[in-house]
Amino acid sequence: MQIITTASQPFSDQRPGTSGLRKSVSTFQQEHYLENFVQSLFDVLDGYVGKTLVLGGDGRFFNLTAIQIIIRMAVAAGFGRILVGRDGLLSTPAVSHLIRKNEAFGGIILSASHNPGGPEGDFGIKFNTANGGPAQEVLTEAIFQHSTQVAHYHYADIPEVPLDQLDQYNFGHTVIEVIDPVADYAELMQTLFDFNAIKSLIDNGFQVYFDAMHAITGPYAQHILGELLGVANSNLLNCEPKPDFGGSHPDPNLTYAHELAERMFSDTAPDFGAASDGDGDRNMILGHQCFVNPSDSLAIIAANAALIPAYKNGLTGVARSMPTSAAVDVVAEKLGIDCYETPTGWKFFGNLLDANKITLCGEESFGTGSNHVREKDGLWAVLCWLNILAVRKQSVSDILRQHWQQFGKHVYTRHDYEGVESTSAKKLVEHLLNNLLNLTGQEFNGYTVKCADEFSYTDPIDHSMSEHQGIRLLFENGARIIFRLSGTGTSGATLRVYIEDFCDDTNRHNENTQSYLKTLIQIADDIAGIQTHTGMVSPTVIT
Repeated sequence: MQIITTASQPFSDQRPGTSGLRKSVSTFQQEHYLENFVQSLFDVLDGYVGKTLVLGGDGRFFNLTAIQIIIRMAVAAGFGRILVGRDGLLSTPAVSHLIRKNEAFGGIILSASHNPGGPEGDFGIKFNTANGGPAQEVLTEAIFQHSTQVAHYHYADIPEVPLDQLDQYNFGHTVIEVIDPVADYAELMQTLFDFNAIKSLIDNGFQVYFDAMHAITGPYAQHILGELLGVANSNLLNCEPKPDFGGSHPDPNLTYAHELAERMFSDTAPDFGAASDGDGDRNMILGHQCFVNPSDSLAIIAANAALIPAYKNGLTGVARSMPTSAAVDVVAEKLGIDCYETPTGWKFFGNLLDANKITLCGEESFGTGSNHVREKDGLWAVLCWLNILAVRKQSVSDILRQHWQQFGKHVYTRHDYEGVESTSAKKLVEHLLNNLLNLTGQEFNGYTVKCADEFSYTDPIDHSMSEHQGIRLLFENGARIIFRLSGTGTSGATLRVYIEDFCDDTNRHNENTQSYLKTLIQIADDIAGIQTHTGMVSPTVIT
């Protein structure tokens, strides 16, 4: 076996964002582009020779090509064992579990999550470390700095590895195993939840629909929800992973999962509906003609965690990303446990989970998870809800209503302005930052600003600091407006505006969210000049 060294020139745009390096497919198809990034990753890592690497992706266009490139480079780098999902498929939470179960050195995940796929779509790559979680900022910054000067890369001159069947291949000192992408993850889920109770619920007529959005969770849903729990195959929608996700965004929200949403809000709606995203780490939960806000979902899972076998002995603590509503904070206070507020990005939960400071965590962007892996986990969240429903024997809407009656309702929305011209987005942020000091104490239509700042975070475990994590307007009555530029897009900028108000008046709990928050929505536009800076009269997506 020959190791070949190829000369290349560095690219200037390979700084990873919140969830790895994401670019258009055409960018990744440039000669040497992917190879440069992977070589930079291997060059800054240390101690992996002879160790195990987990490799897989969400099946989007360019996935199979990228996997063959990475296999050749990993063999050249000296990895002793490479575990790769059959057909190149592995969900993000499944990769995290496989890393932990096999005590692997780490894993490479090929996905752009909820971004569109296909030849004109997006692609992404990220590295997860030995704890199963995303690489910390220190490592991703080191990768980027190395990528600005990388001059060559190495690969093994080996044939393509067949990925369509389970098998094992040996090249030099490296063993490559093509594994079932679902089996280990499904086994883990059965140790966490009461599958007998959930199956009994379904067998007794409880109707469940799941939309995989032609993404990675299709095979997982067919096995776990279908074969193990008895959900009818006809109720498992879009379960064949496609390179272009069927021409749609694999983003589980009411806008993009419209087929499921229309079904769940129809006159003949089933009892429960759910969807997951491109790489399987996000979730959307729906009941009969009702939508569960992700912030509420985290809070409700925390409040009912003792009903789930894996969490029956209680929670050590919970955590949420800063833009996520404070609904889980109220639950934590009631339970007498700590609640941590972190920046956006699952990597910020890793140290808290490893130190056993928290058991559950979540983000408003449809991500929820626990200490079973070090990633958010879409199907896990679905099973949480099904387990809770099986025990409580109530509808989703009844559980929601009773939760609000007990804890109050955090009325919450997120407005996404996608594809904003980057310069305009930066000017909007600069405008906000320049006016922060003047906002404290000002009153806007009955809302008085208590504090206006730019969020920063000091990790309580390793004491690392992360700055510039979003602009916060905190009002005296507990309302919040958050402005943040997203790090998950591949072109232009996405401005996210998070708006929240607390309501303890049960007579208003069923009021339309946008109507309830209309004053705060207008305040956000007035203060930031959203329409002026972006030229957009309304958000692209409202959740």
